[in-house]
Parts: sequence; structure tokens; C-alpha cells
Amino acid sequence: MIAVLKQFLRSLLASFKDLLPIILVISFFQLVVLRQPVPDLGQILAGGVMVLVGLSLFVQGLQLALFPLGEEMAYSFVRKGNLWLLLLFAFTLGFGTTVAEPALIAIAQEASEIAASGGVIADVEEARQRYATGLRLVVALAVGFALLVGVIRILKGWPVQYLIIGGYIGVVVMTGFAPKEIIGIAYDSGGVTTSTVTVPLVAALGIGLASSIRGRDPLIDGFGLIAFASLTPMIFVMGYGMLF
Repeated sequence: MIAVLKQFLRSLLASFKDLLPIILVISFFQLVVLRQPVPDLGQILAGGVMVLVGLSLFVQGLQLALFPLGEEMAYSFVRKGNLWLLLLFAFTLGFGTTVAEPALIAIAQEASEIAASGGVIADVEEARQRYATGLRLVVALAVGFALLVGVIRILKGWPVQYLIIGGYIGVVVMTGFAPKEIIGIAYDSGGVTTSTVTVPLVAALGIGLASSIRGRDPLIDGFGLIAFASLTPMIFVMGYGMLF
């Protein structure tokens, strides 16, 4: 218990150092450039403390639970020797974590409201909900597919750069044909997938898988899954807009 508390205090100090540049920049522009007092100072300070503690707890949770869990599951699937189970796990992990991603839920809801106000869909609750749910499912399928391809890449030892370059060429080509209303949403959906829930488990899966396979370097082969997870949603969402 004492060791965990010490580790949390170290995480708290590290989080404060990470947040310090943001605090200094905002303070400089507010007090020196704009020359205005900070509005609701007490509320902002209280919120800042919550952010600091929350970030520290989140980092601590990653180190204690999510990273070890993801790596251990990758080891177990490799030891089991069943390729199809490993691929199924990778796909469902990507799909499940993305559906639960808070950033994606928020952006899908916001996109549905903007689409309704712009006349793209009917301005009723049912249509907005259907639009947001469809967007979330498409992005989740994209991330599941990305992890499936990423796992195959690690197993086969394919260079990551060729797949990434090819994928972004596909994104550029599809941008010329996709409806204008969906392009911005597609590009943003690639960013919101790589957030608090998805990244830790995806990174742990890649590192654990590369560490457990002979001839694979965790540094070279273990990373790259997150790049796929941010690339494929752009392709899938633009394809979704072109089809539906």
C-alpha cells in the first residue's frame, strides 16, 4: 500500500510538470497580453486540482492494470497457438474499446446535431440518435479491422511504413469522391478513436504480441497499431458517407 502511495505521489508530481507549460502559457496570455483578471478563479483552481488528480490516477491505473492486462493476454494467445482466436480477440478488442470511447460518443452526438441543423438528416431525436449510433459503429468496425491488420503485420513482420503510406493515399483519393458533409467528420473520427480507453489496451496488445514472438522487436514491431486505429476510421467513415 505504501509503495502504491509513493508511486501515486511520483505520478502526481510528473503530471504537474506535464501540465505546468499549459498553465504558464494560459497565465501569460491572460495576465500579460489580455491584461484581464482570471474569471471564476476559485472554480478554475478547483477544476485544475481535479484534472491533476484525475490525470495522475489515470496514469497510475494504466501502469497497474491496463498495460499488464493487455500484454498478458497477448502472451496467452500466442502460447495457445490459435491464430483465429488471436485475430478475433484483436478485432473485438478494437471494436469494444472504440464503442466505449468517451471522445467518440461526444463527437458522434455533436455531429448528429450539426447534421440535423444543416438539413442532412431530419431534425428529430430518433434520426439524430440513429446517425450518432451509425457513426460510432462504423468507427468501431474500422478500429477492429485496423487491429486485425496490425496483428497480422506483427505476425508476418511487414514494414509498417508501407501500410501507413498506402492507407493515407487511399484517404486522399477518397476525399475527392466523398460527400463534403462527411469529410470533416471522417478526419476528426480518426483522432477521437485514439483516446483514453483505446490507446492503452491497443498499445499493450502490440507490445505484448511483439515481445512474445521470436524475432520481433517490441520497439520496431510492437508500435504502429495506434497509427492504424487512427487511419482506418477516415476511410470507413468516408465510405459510409458515399454509400449511405
